[in-house]
Amino acid sequence: MELTLTTPGLLFPALSLLLLAYTNRFMATASLVRGLKPRYASSQSQLVLAQIQNLRTRLVLIRNMQAVGIGSLFGCVLCMFLLFAGYNTAGKYVFGLSLLMLLASLGLALREIQISVHALELELDDMAEEKGGK
Repeated sequence: MELTLTTPGLLFPALSLLLLAYTNRFMATASLVRGLKPRYASSQSQLVLAQIQNLRTRLVLIRNMQAVGIGSLFGCVLCMFLLFAGYNTAGKYVFGLSLLMLLASLGLALREIQISVHALELELDDMAEEKGGK
């Protein structure tokens, strides 16, 4: 397989947008945490406690998504440097590793989305119970 400098360079825009999306998810989750703290302090609700635990898990996943995504971007830059320096075999291995890290990052993102949907299901269940109980 022929690997040129442009191949890893093609991942830059995708990785940049992916990291921006991860940052947006982090900011939204941080906002939710800040909103749930006073809500839990006033109600001591088990639902709110479950949401807080859910958000804690999501924050760890988002942190790991970002770290592995940054590692993938770093690998692409390193790959380009190795290819530029004439180390084609090393460049291929580093590029392969950066692709694997990108896959891992996307896998973590999928898991975080699943947990996010579960959090919404908790809220919907609580609203259904309130409506049914009244």
